[in-house]
Amino acid sequence: MIFALTTRWNAHRHTDGEALLEEILSMGFRHIELGYDTRLELIPGIQRMVESGAAVVDSLHNFCPVPMGVTRAHPEIYTLADPDRRVRESAVKHTANTLRMAAQLGARVVVAHAGNVSMRRGTYKLLEMWDQGKQFTPAYEKARMRLQEEREKQGRRPFQDLLRGLEQLLPVLQDTGVRLALEVLPTWEALPTELEFEAIFRQFPGGEIAYWHDIGHAQIRQNLGFINMERWLERLQPHLAGMHLHDVAPPGRDHVMPPRGHIDFSRYTRFAVGDILRVIEPTTRTPREEIVEALHTLRDTWLGASSDRIQGEHQ
Repeated sequence: MIFALTTRWNAHRHTDGEALLEEILSMGFRHIELGYDTRLELIPGIQRMVESGAAVVDSLHNFCPVPMGVTRAHPEIYTLADPDRRVRESAVKHTANTLRMAAQLGARVVVAHAGNVSMRRGTYKLLEMWDQGKQFTPAYEKARMRLQEEREKQGRRPFQDLLRGLEQLLPVLQDTGVRLALEVLPTWEALPTELEFEAIFRQFPGGEIAYWHDIGHAQIRQNLGFINMERWLERLQPHLAGMHLHDVAPPGRDHVMPPRGHIDFSRYTRFAVGDILRVIEPTTRTPREEIVEALHTLRDTWLGASSDRIQGEHQ
């Protein structure tokens, strides 16, 4: 079972792409996701490592490399669902550039954030109430329902903008052969929701648009009472391109390395097997040894559970 590591962890420490990847290779990884903070100066060295066969770039996180003129790298500097038409146009332009870079490096997937609905940030209110021990109170349930109702009302127009942006990207997707995987995000204000994902796949049935499951983000959505992660993974699995892997300390502190959080990764073995990308996603501050431990934990958990399942089927 192959696991990749995102360069989001260490790109800020390097000025040479070869040294960047060599640090990751020394930890037992050969497969890489280029993070959204990958600067242009790092690309030549990364390309040399890929061409030599020393490393494999499986995925790029939008936007990669960091667009010229941007002072702070971020996955939502431009989004396809932004209320500003000019920002949406920039999102299309720079996402297309990332797709072409992915094709140049032999990557299969570009991971992207679709955007957010312009509305009050009710998710953070729910996180505050959880921290105060109010997650099972009528007040919490009222706040959650109010948030979901407002999100449904306010989200219609940005969702249509998102669909138009995806339509504009379709020729580039078809030309490059790279899939664009929209990532599930932890807040309810984000696009798409699980139901919106299903609507996207009905409109784009060709497979160019895919689902990226961030297991930590989805766990936060579940902790707050928005979804049941396993049920939605079952429904969206036919469109699943890959996963970001990190743990969560309830209710909402993510990018913890397993097994230091509360996610039972053995419950998701059936979704993790097969031809999907599995990318470990620590923070820039995560110690090296915790990432190596996470790699072994996930490999042991999923390979062990998968072997037990196969043996059970043949008994």
